[in-house]
Amino acid sequence: MDVTPRQYKALGHPQRHRMLTALRRRPATIAQLAAALGSPKGTVGYHVKVLVDAGLVRQSESRTVRGGTERYFEATPGALVHDQHGAEFLLRAALAEMVPPSGDEVEHTMLRHVWLTPARARALVERIEAWGHEPAQEEEAADASAYGVLLSVFRADIPRLPPA
Repeated sequence: MDVTPRQYKALGHPQRHRMLTALRRRPATIAQLAAALGSPKGTVGYHVKVLVDAGLVRQSESRTVRGGTERYFEATPGALVHDQHGAEFLLRAALAEMVPPSGDEVEHTMLRHVWLTPARARALVERIEAWGHEPAQEEEAADASAYGVLLSVFRADIPRLPPA
């Protein structure tokens, strides 16, 4: 789906961006999100409502627990297709998530330019999309950490030198 202004606004708050990232892993309740984020349930409930209203999160199920209703929320399925402003948003979001490596943690960022035909560029995008839609697998090790991978295929403004 195309990203709407309401969705950009909803994702503009770092707390909501973190919630959506967590909900892409699995459905969770307000209480579970509050515990994971270290925030009050009321605050988390408000932010979840904003994400629901923007169409980025939906209720996935509900259960009756001790006389109350426990509602689970999940990220709305489907990839977000970003225009140029969306790419800028994703870059800012990735920068906001980055934490300096400590100990033996790995970090690597690079920008590489390649010359591709339109057909090869489409094939590369298809490979990246297929990899990005594979189910996430959590590492069972207690010392496992979350890592972000930001991939982008874009036309670059690089001049072509004449043959030598």
